[in-house]
Parts: sequence; structure tokens; C-alpha cells
Amino acid sequence: MVKLIHTLADHDDDVNCCAFSSALLATCSLDKTVRLYSLSDFSELPHSPLKFHTYAVHCCCFSPSGHILASCSTDGTTVLWNTQNGQTLAVMEQPSGSPVRVCQFSPDSTCLVSGAADGTVVMWNAQSYKLYRCGSVKDGSLVACAFCPTGTLFVTGSSCGDLTVWDDKMRCLHSEKAHDLGITCCDFSSQPISDGEQTHFFRLASCGQDCQIKMWVVSFTHVSGFELKYKSTLSGHSAPVLACAFSHNGQMLVSGSVDKSVIVYDTNTENILYTLTQHTRYVTTCAFAPNILLLATGSMDKTVNIWQFDPEALCQAGSTEDQPKQFIEDWSEDDVSTWLCAQGLEDLTGLFKMNNIDGRELLNLTKESLADDLKIESLGLRSKVLRKIEELRTKVKTLSSGVPDEFICPITRELMKEPVIASDPLTFFIHDHVICK
Repeated sequence: MVKLIHTLADHDDDVNCCAFSSALLATCSLDKTVRLYSLSDFSELPHSPLKFHTYAVHCCCFSPSGHILASCSTDGTTVLWNTQNGQTLAVMEQPSGSPVRVCQFSPDSTCLVSGAADGTVVMWNAQSYKLYRCGSVKDGSLVACAFCPTGTLFVTGSSCGDLTVWDDKMRCLHSEKAHDLGITCCDFSSQPISDGEQTHFFRLASCGQDCQIKMWVVSFTHVSGFELKYKSTLSGHSAPVLACAFSHNGQMLVSGSVDKSVIVYDTNTENILYTLTQHTRYVTTCAFAPNILLLATGSMDKTVNIWQFDPEALCQAGSTEDQPKQFIEDWSEDDVSTWLCAQGLEDLTGLFKMNNIDGRELLNLTKESLADDLKIESLGLRSKVLRKIEELRTKVKTLSSGVPDEFICPITRELMKEPVIASDPLTFFIHDHVICK
């Protein structure tokens, strides 16, 4: 389980970002300040708040060592701070003078990337504090940035919805539309997936104004070089998703949304583990601590909530052996109750138990049986339950067929044939004279 253990309410305006080091938590806000807290007791450090910026502070991040904190602002600057005494180490001005929306250290601390509202992206030398390289995206503001674990590339996200991949020399490797209404955040899992010595895979998550979280796989091979491949979409939120972050071990992904909720996913199964609804306004930021089971979420309600995970429950959540039975038809009534809670439908557990709904009965539920037999009056609630059940039916078909989901038609859920790869490069399949892509 996960429980709320502390709430920080020191900011006078919206909380825009929060970040952990091994010993500290940093938060920044529209109130122009950055605050630092000790993880031992969540007390604010004596030299906090950090004051320099003259306008809203949009993002903050620690160097990998935790000794330096970077913050960036509408005032067009990215500031480096000494976390031990709060002293200003450097003030780096965006060459264009545009508001800086995001900043991120490379994994080896040698450089810092800052992205601005005019689409410019700058790589700074984090030791000399001097500009190294500049670039820009075609359209939109840069609002998201993440380095891959090796530091050989980083990804930026724009308000126009484009994901752009850069190498460590600021050369643009790839760009594609990821979210129709704009990207809000992106994050790499710190745990790469290795396939021998020839290929290395990295999980990337992006989220946006389209209410979705998209999962990607970034790979490097000696044969084909770099590749960014779409994997799946998580649709747990009902409003734009403003933030996403992987846990340090890569087993969980957390997201925060305009719907005021925080959702924690199992990255392996993509199931919802927890839905947290304590914030009273939009959830703008979320971050996992690197070495302990803590999660921080910040909101436009001016607060930062600190959550703690139960180690045993977390261990069970990450283990496929401890998940409800893989064959959904064999689920017991208790397994169905567990599934309902994971989907944020805990209010229905009593009703389903009273009607002896096990896995087989769950898969057979229809719009009519939900309304007439179970007496669920809310149209929205019935629709949500049906969507979740349809996802289970899809999983049953995929597991029983042994066919990867990418070869299943997204409309009919039948095996697609005769793939045709277009030059854009989308893949089209011919199925019963209907073209699917």
C-alpha cells in the first residue's frame, strides 16, 4: 500500500516542479522561489528558500551527486545553486532571452540542457558554466527534457506535440509527433533493458494534453543504429496529463493530471497499482526518490504531498507471481475486487461481491447487465467499467492466441495480414479489405 506521510505547504503559489536527491527534496513555484527540505524529517533547510529569480520558477533538478541544484525561470535564466549552503554558483542566461521552461543534468554531470519558450535548446558546460551548443525545434515551446541513462542522447518535448531526439553533440537524430495537443513531460527509465551486446533498449514515457501517457522503446543496434518505437498508451486519466516519472528501479511509473489525481502504474504489466486523489487542484509534478520508497507530488493547490510505499506490498506489486492469476477467467471474487481497486473502482467491490462476480462473470458483463442486473445508475461509471472490461477481453484474446498485440487489429482484434510499410514510416495491414494502421 501507499500512504500520505507528510504535506509541505510553504509555497505561496502553484507548485511547478519537485525533485529528489539522495538526501534532499527541492520544490519550485510560481511564487519565484525554490525550497529545499531534508528527507530525514522533511524540515526546510536553514538557507531555504532560495531567492534569485524575478519571475515564476518552472523547473528544478539535482545534479547526480546532489551537490548542485539547477532552476529555470520565466526571467530567461537557469541558475545553479550549492545545495549545502544555498549560494548561487552561476547564472546562465538563455541566448534568446526567452523564458526557460525546463532544465536537466546529464547523467555524468558534465552538461546541463535548458529549453525555452521560443523552441531553443541550449547545452551548457556544467563545470565552466559556459554555453557549449545551441539548437531549436521547428515549432512550439520546449516544455520537457530527459536524458537516457547512458547520457549519449536526450529527448525534448514541445508544446506542439513533437518528441525530438538529440545526441550528446546536439545533433538532431529524430523528431515525430507524439501527442496531438502538445507534450507536457517525458522521462527515461534509469534501468536499461539489455539484449546481449548488440542492442540496448531504454523505456521512455511521454505525456500530454491529449490525456494520454505513451510508452516508447529507444534502441541502439550496430546494424540499424538509433530507433524510437511506440509501444503502448496508458489512458488512466480523464484530463490532460501534466507530469510523469519512473521509479528508480524502473518498476513503476507515476503520473499527475488536470483531473487532480495521481496514478501509479506497474511498468511491466501497465496495470494501475494506486490512484491517489488527495490534491484539490491540478497535479503539476511528481517524482520518486532515488534510494528510498518515497514519492512527491506537487499541485496548483500550493502543496507538495510526500507518499511512502510499503516495501512488502511494493515487492508484491512488481512480481508477476503475486499478481492476480494471469488467466482472467480463473479469477476468484477476491481477485475481481483487487482488480476493481487497481482501476479506481473500489466503490463497486461490495456490489460485485454481493452478486458473486468472479473472473468468468466479469468478462461476460454487458451494458445491459450493468444497468439492469447490477443497478449501476451512473452512465459515466457504467462506461468506465465497460472500457476496463474490454481491456481485459483484449488481454484474454492476446494471451490465448500467443500473437503479439501489435499484430492484432485495433478495431476488430483479429489477426491482421499482408503488412505494408509506408515511407512515413507507418505500418498498414490489410484485413477483410479494410486498411488499418
